[in-house]
Amino acid sequence: MASHETHRAIDAVWRIESAKVIAKVARMVQEVGLAEEIAQDALVTALERWPKTGVPDNPGAWLMAVAKRRAIDHLRRRKLLALKHEELGHELELEQEMAFADVDEPGSGEDGADDYGDDLLRLIFTACHPVLSTEARIALTLRLLGGLSTDEIARAFLVPEPTVAQRIVRAKRTLAEARVPFEVPGPEERGARLASVLEVIYLIFNEGYSATSGGDWMRPALCDEALRLGRVLAELATQEPEVHGLVALMEIQASRAKARTGPSGEPILLLEQNRARWDHILIRRGFAALARAEALGGALGPYALQAAIAACHARAPTGADTDWQRIAALYDALAQLMPSPVVELNRAVALAMAFGPATGLEVADALLAEPLMKNYHLLPSVRADFLFKLGRLDEAHAEFERAASLTRNLRERELLLARAAACMPDGAPRLS
Repeated sequence: MASHETHRAIDAVWRIESAKVIAKVARMVQEVGLAEEIAQDALVTALERWPKTGVPDNPGAWLMAVAKRRAIDHLRRRKLLALKHEELGHELELEQEMAFADVDEPGSGEDGADDYGDDLLRLIFTACHPVLSTEARIALTLRLLGGLSTDEIARAFLVPEPTVAQRIVRAKRTLAEARVPFEVPGPEERGARLASVLEVIYLIFNEGYSATSGGDWMRPALCDEALRLGRVLAELATQEPEVHGLVALMEIQASRAKARTGPSGEPILLLEQNRARWDHILIRRGFAALARAEALGGALGPYALQAAIAACHARAPTGADTDWQRIAALYDALAQLMPSPVVELNRAVALAMAFGPATGLEVADALLAEPLMKNYHLLPSVRADFLFKLGRLDEAHAEFERAASLTRNLRERELLLARAAACMPDGAPRLS
């Protein structure tokens, strides 16, 4: 195999296997940052050896075995320095595990699927620990669980690479200084921590689905990564309905990806999309995940409710067939469960579609005094749409222009300015 082909193969293997290797080593050394360094060391060894020896039959097991040996070496050195009895016992236990590891015969059974699952779950909960800022949680999750490089994360979020690098370094340092245990939290704490995990995954998905800035309306790679993380989590936390609710929501929303932009990358709004371009395999997966959430019993949580709303859209053959009254009722339930200005704005849209734009405008107007909505471009955008439908074109024009001035996404700004222009008799943009 040519050298460049080998490096391409190593890159692919790393993208698939890195989270498992880091998770396994983190359980051994009880420190995420150190685990990543050890895993990276195993990767460097592969980069040195595989071009000469060829890619092994089971490259994932090869990386795992090398990383585990590095971890054992580290623990041995730590023991010699500290001579802590607890660490000695831990090392002996690990060496017993190591006795079954065999680089030449990978897959000998010591790293069963359950172990991987447990370790990955610990890694997810650690990377999304509330002690970290939201930005740090996102960066660390994409780095440790997605196998993305610092450069890839920086490009995905349109921030300088040094900024992402600093976030990751500080995140690992914060986890170490806070002595965050590498574990799945107990039942009492798990609910809050799981909410943090789901929030991070959905933030990654949303940034891919509707980019907050830049020249592209969507960043599909981020949607794919969030969906992959969600599916992994759903297989690990099988009894958590909100995990399946989130997966259902992402599957159904992702099904519209190809229909959300035109040939030039311009945004196409939901009711104007060609539904034949929706991915019906993803829709079926979404329906199945939603059914799984519902089957686990109890009232639907915020993600499952949003998935139920997405399912209403997915079931409608055309935009005109949408059951807006059902969607409005689901938003009522969501607003009760998770009150927020953004949920209220979405509820206004549903009410407008179900009962007329005047009803929606009344709800949206009540948000004008909300400080969190002061610079949120979707409030004037939604109000403008209602005003347009009510024939109040001058007011609609002003609101579309205000929304365009607030968004940082170039594609969205173009769309809003085009809608502002459509409010004028000659369709020409008005200077303001």
